[in-house]
Amino acid sequence: MSLALYWFIPAHGDGRDVAKSATGETLTRPPRRDPDVAYLAQVARAADGLGFTGALVPFGMFCEDPWLVSAALAAQTTRLRFMLALRTGLISPPLVAQMAATLQRISGGRLLFNVVTGGDHDEQRRYGDALPHDERYARTAELLEVLERAWAGQEFDFRGEHYQVDRGRVVRPYPLRTPIFVGGSSPAAQAVAARHADVYLAWGESPAGLAELIGAARRLADGHGRVLAFGTRYHVIARDTADQAWQVAQELLDGMEPSRIREAQARFRRSESVGQRRMTALTQDAAGLAAYPNIWAGYGLVRPGAGAALVGSHDEVADRIAELHAMGIDHLILSGQPHLEEVYRFGEGVLPRLRNRGLLTELEPAR
Repeated sequence: MSLALYWFIPAHGDGRDVAKSATGETLTRPPRRDPDVAYLAQVARAADGLGFTGALVPFGMFCEDPWLVSAALAAQTTRLRFMLALRTGLISPPLVAQMAATLQRISGGRLLFNVVTGGDHDEQRRYGDALPHDERYARTAELLEVLERAWAGQEFDFRGEHYQVDRGRVVRPYPLRTPIFVGGSSPAAQAVAARHADVYLAWGESPAGLAELIGAARRLADGHGRVLAFGTRYHVIARDTADQAWQVAQELLDGMEPSRIREAQARFRRSESVGQRRMTALTQDAAGLAAYPNIWAGYGLVRPGAGAALVGSHDEVADRIAELHAMGIDHLILSGQPHLEEVYRFGEGVLPRLRNRGLLTELEPAR
C-alpha cells in the first residue's frame, strides 16, 4: 500500500512560534496569523497543488468549527480530502450522518472522519461533557455503529447505553461510505478502532513506541477478523541541510518561556489521555529532546497533542518517512510553523524524494 500524506489546516491560528508568550505578545517575531478563510484557503490550495492526499481540520476550544472550515475550503480546492476532527458526544449520531452526507455532496466525496473521543478534562467539561475516559470510548463505539446503519439509507432503531434512535434514517445518503480514522493510545481507544475504524491513528514518537501501539491494535483487529490500516502524526522541519533544520528547532525552543513549559508539563501529567501522557514522557526520556534520529520531542514541551517532529535535511526526513512506511504506516499527517511556508518547503524538498521512491498515493480530481 502506498503512503497517503496529509497536511494540517491551522484553524486555531498560525505563526512562527510553537506557543504564544504568557502575555500573548510577540516582540521579536511577526504577529500570529488569524485563521480567516482567506489564509486557510492559501494553506489548503498549496497542499492541494503540491499533491497531498488531504488535510486534517482540527477541533477544539480555540479552533474555528471544522465542519464549516471544511465546507468553505472544499470550494477552494479540487483534489484535497478533508480529515474532519469529529468530537464525539457533542452531536447526535443521526445528525452527524446527515451532515456528513451533505458535506460529501458539497466536496465531491472528499470527507474523512478523524474520530476524537477527547482527553483534556477541562475542555471536556467546557463543552458540557462529564463522562469518564473509558465511558467516552464506549459512547464513541455506539456513535460509529449508528453511523454505519444510518449511511445504509434504511430506516432503523437503535438501543444503546448512550444513544436511543427511533426510526432513524438519512433520506439522502451519499453513495460512498465516509472513511473512519480512530485515534488514541489507550486500550479503550484501540478496542474501538479494532471494531469500527478503517485506520488506527497514534501520535508520532519513536518507531519502537509506534510499533508497540500498532501491534496491540492489530492483534485486537485480528480477533474480530478485521484488517486495519495505520497512521501517525508529526510536525516537520525539513531544510536543505540538517544543520539548518536543527537551527530552526533550536529557535523554536528558545522561544518557549520556562514558566510556560512548567505550567504545560504539569497540566499534561494530569491528563486523562494516555496519548498525552506518552507525549509528556517523551520530553522527559529523550536525550536532549531527541527521541530517535531525526525525531525531536520539543513541541511537546508546551503544546498539547502531537508533540514530536521530524527534523533534518530533506533526504533525512524522506528516510525517516520511508522507515515509518516500511513498519506499517500508510497514513502520515504533518504540520509545520508557519503552515503556509512549511507546506512549500516540504512539498518542494521532501515530496519529490518520496515520489522518486514510488511511495506516494496520487489522487485524481474530485468528481
